[in-house]
This record gives sequence, C-alpha cells and structure tokens, in this order.
Amino acid sequence: MVDAAGHEVAISNPGKVYFPEARITKLDVVRYYLAVADGALRGAGGRPNVLVRYADGIHGEFFYQKRAPASRPSWIEVVALRFPSGRTAEEVVPRDAAALAWMANLGCLELHPHPVRPEDLEHPDELRIDLDPVPGVGWSQLQDVARVVQAVLADLGLVGWPKTSGSRGIHVNVRIHRRWSFTELRRAALALAREVERRAPRLATSKWWKEERHGVFLDYNQNAKDRTVAGAYSVRPTVDARVSAPVTWDELFACAPEDFTLRTMPARFAAIGDRHAGIDESPGSLDALLELSAEQEAAGLGDAPWPPHYAKQAGEPPRVQPSRRRRGGRRTSAKPLIELGRAAKREEALAGLERWKERHPRTASHLQPADVLIDTMRGRSATWTRVRVNLEHVPETLRPAEEPLDPDYDPWAGVTRGGGRKSRRARPAP
Repeated sequence: MVDAAGHEVAISNPGKVYFPEARITKLDVVRYYLAVADGALRGAGGRPNVLVRYADGIHGEFFYQKRAPASRPSWIEVVALRFPSGRTAEEVVPRDAAALAWMANLGCLELHPHPVRPEDLEHPDELRIDLDPVPGVGWSQLQDVARVVQAVLADLGLVGWPKTSGSRGIHVNVRIHRRWSFTELRRAALALAREVERRAPRLATSKWWKEERHGVFLDYNQNAKDRTVAGAYSVRPTVDARVSAPVTWDELFACAPEDFTLRTMPARFAAIGDRHAGIDESPGSLDALLELSAEQEAAGLGDAPWPPHYAKQAGEPPRVQPSRRRRGGRRTSAKPLIELGRAAKREEALAGLERWKERHPRTASHLQPADVLIDTMRGRSATWTRVRVNLEHVPETLRPAEEPLDPDYDPWAGVTRGGGRKSRRARPAP
C-alpha cells in the first residue's frame, strides 16, 4: 500500500520487473510518479488520458485502453469523450498523485493526455509541436530545427515550452485560449510546420508520407481530435527508462535525451522544480497562425493528408501514398517502394527485414537509413509493425521484385464486418 493525496493505493506485484536491463520494478515506477507528481499533473492532470498499458514490462505486449476500467476506486474521475468514429468512451482524468499511482499500478508507464479539459471537450487549450526525426537524423539536427521553431513562435507572439520526448524527438507545447476548434488547431499546426519547413528546407519537412520525408518531420496531425502524445515526465519504454523531460530552451540546446531517466529525474525535480511551472500563465492566440494558414492557402498550399482512420475531409488531397497514386488513369510509382513484412511485434518485423537483407546483400548495401520505413500501425487495441524499403538509391539492376510478406501478419483476421467473418488488410498508413 502507498499513501498519496489522502488515499491508500494498493500496488499488486510491486516487485514485478518492468525494465529488465535497468532493473526497475513496478513499485519503482509508482514511486517515481509520486516524486514528480506536481509536474506530471501540470502536463496530464485535469485532462482525459488514454491508458497505454505495459502489463508485462517494456519487452512484453502493450495495448491502448480508452475506456476506464469498470472496477476502479470511487475517487478516480472519468469523463465521456466522443471520437471521430462516432463512438464514446469514459476516460480517466487524473487529479492527484493517488490517481497517478493507481494508473502506474495498471502498467501505465506513459501519460497520454488529450489537449482538452473535462469542462470543455471541444475546444483544446494546447498546441502540440512534435519534432520527429527520420532514421539517420541525429540529435543536433533536432536541436537546429527546434531553434527555428522557437523563432517562428516568437515572431507569432506565442510562448513555447520545450521538452524531450523521452524517445528520439522533441515536443514543444503552447498553451492557448480555449476559443478554437480541433480543426482550427490542426490547421494552425500545419501552417507552423510549413513555415518551419520554408525557413529550413534542408533540415525540416511537413510532408505526411514517410517516403517523401527528410530530416525532421513536424507532425501536425498530432493536433487532430483524438490524438495524444506522451505528457511531461512520462516514463518511456526504453531500456534505460528515459522520461519526457521539461527543459528551458537553453537546456534543450545543451542536453541529450539520455540525461533524463526515471533514476535521475526525481533528484532534478527536487532540486529545481518543474521547468514548466509557468506554462498556464501565458496562454496565446491562434489568430496569427490561422492568418498564416490563409496566406499559404492563397499561395496554393491547401489542406494536407489526415490520419487514415479519419473521415475524408473537405479540401483534403488524395489520401493515398505518392507511390500508389494513379496518374492518367494508370497507377505509376513516384518511389520504388516494396513491402517486406507485417508483424504483431516490432522485433518480429525487424527479423524479417534482416532475412530480406541476407537474401539481397548487394541491394541492402545501397540502402540509406531513411530508406527503411518502419511503420507503427494501430490495430483494434494494440499496435503492429509494417516494414517497407525505398529502392530509389539502389541501381535498377539490383532492385528485387516484391516477394511474399515475411512475416505475413493480418491484424484484422477474424474481424466481423457486416454480419460475416472476414479478414481484411489495413489501409495504408503514413
């Protein structure tokens, strides 16, 4: 039992190892969130959260749970959200350290808050800028792009609060007044991404399809309704238990992601407090970004692709990856992509990639890091992995034909649709 915020929280199997390499247990995760509770609640508290559960630790299967468990303490708050699919679910709204401990006991390593408050679920209060490097891009290039983001925000009169993602990227959160819809929020994020790309075209991209990306991708779609990102102080499923660390801009340009872990963050937090303590004091306006969006549209830059599970939007370009588009009534390939495999687990998909490389060593020797496209796809309640390769840097004489998928996992096998039992392939994802 742990005492937190006036509640006793039962921790089952407290010695269960979640991070084998770092020898971190479930109880260690609980104690971590109690140590940084003030900061974690500033980022994820008072908001509906998706539960991402790692019941068997970082090397086991994990799953997304939108619906709060039916068996929960009476003091756990929930709120009903309506999703783009039309479905609804009651999601957990943590308000205090006890709720964080209870979530950690469920195996929730990460906090995944929506950018809204329970009292107004249709008007977000946060713009989220997600800097996502393509394979082969180093931390220093991410920092360079973050400098451009900082300058763009300053020019627009907005205050950005940076943090490491705890994985490979950087997040910058911007508090805003609750006046705009999710559609306007996403359009503002797209305008910002395009402006950063305009200022640093060799470093950054706003292109949605992986085959078109280079450098650092600014994921504007993280601002679409129902999308969440890891919140401040979230523990990430890395072998060294890195955390998403709020930092100042100066710290961001001097730090490395591995500086912040579950082991090191509590001492930092005790010594200096939360670097985002003032984030709620300066909410901004999206007006300047929406004006920029209108200027971009007038110059020919309309909407950009939405995530695949969203309904087709008015003004959205064709939602099909460039290599599969039809031109002149015939399908032609802008990029020579081939799909290698699909697997329930990432390591199984990567093993299939290695088998392909062994069969085609001369081809593999020409691949650049960004030519290997590893897609994390969302299934019904868990993710799965797809592997493709772009052969544009491979001489045509060495480009093999697409082979039977290895492995060949169907995430929709057995799904009942229209009253019948039917297996179907997922729609292409970016």
